[in-house]
Amino acid sequence: MAGTLAGYEPFDALGTVLGVYLALAAIATLVGTPWQYTGGAVVMIVQVVGSVLTLLVGAALLALVYRAE
Repeated sequence: MAGTLAGYEPFDALGTVLGVYLALAAIATLVGTPWQYTGGAVVMIVQVVGSVLTLLVGAALLALVYRAE
C-alpha cells in the first residue's frame, strides 16, 4: 500500500476530496431547491447564501491545494 501512494502528500488528497465534496454538496443543494419548503423569504435567502458560500469554500480549498504544488 505504501508503494501505491508514494510521493503523494496525505493532506493534498484530503484537501482535494473535501473540496470536491463541498462543491458537489453545494451544487446539489442549489439544484434540489430545498427552500421551496420553507415559509419565508429570509430563510430562502440564508439557504441560497449558505450554499453559495459552501461552493466558494470548496473551490478555495481546491485552489489552495493545487496552488501550493
